[in-house]
Amino acid sequence: MKQRIITAIIAAALFIPFVIYGKVPFAILVLAMAVVGFYEILKMKGISIFSVPGFLGLVTLILLVIPKDWSEKVVELIGYSSNLMVVYGLMMILLIYVVLVKNKITFDEVGFILLGAFYVGLGFHYLIETRNVGLEYVVYCLLVVWTTDSGAYFVGRKFGKNKLWPEISPKKTIEGFIGGIVIAVIFAVCMQLIYPFEDGYISLVVVTIFASIIGQMGDLVESAIKRHFDVKDSGNILPGHGGILDRFDSLLFVVPLLHFLHLFGN
Repeated sequence: MKQRIITAIIAAALFIPFVIYGKVPFAILVLAMAVVGFYEILKMKGISIFSVPGFLGLVTLILLVIPKDWSEKVVELIGYSSNLMVVYGLMMILLIYVVLVKNKITFDEVGFILLGAFYVGLGFHYLIETRNVGLEYVVYCLLVVWTTDSGAYFVGRKFGKNKLWPEISPKKTIEGFIGGIVIAVIFAVCMQLIYPFEDGYISLVVVTIFASIIGQMGDLVESAIKRHFDVKDSGNILPGHGGILDRFDSLLFVVPLLHFLHLFGN
């Protein structure tokens, strides 16, 4: 526990100034975290990021993560009509590579690489876009995810009796799941009182409940991936906390879905 607290304090001290400042430094930091996260997910599958398929997947990831204005410049530079066309081209190259090496890398592995690039890439991309919409929105997302996580842990530890999904995450409880939602709503309302950014409290509460549930599902998805590959943590870059995916798994689900539902505007 002591190691977790120390790591959390140091990580927050390094991360928060980038969040506040935003712009290019924040985008570069998020891109770096995405690359580490992609490395972690490939490692669980036993695929080297330094292999040809790993490198092509990495390029795909970077194109998915970078902000819209950056990707537009990249597309303009190489003469394609859209960023999606470049990603599609990389996918075709990956599939052709499978044929050229006579299935030394399988179609299943190519599918995993592409799914990993989209899973990690789009999540971190929308983290950047959320910050571009406004500081209050990214603070809200981080607040919901962190308070949900903490609330679920402490409520589950104190009152948890009924297992939520023992086959995937044995320690999580239904009481903790509900407690995480309640704590997230309380903190979101407190944020609204200090710095109003929603039209009304009812819509804020509804959005927060939705985000808290989706965030916890994201955490369960990451747990399911780790259980499938029989690993405790996705990585060890954060002592006491595991890897980048272990800390950002909920956020990778929350920020894209809130954008898809147009809750943060265009």
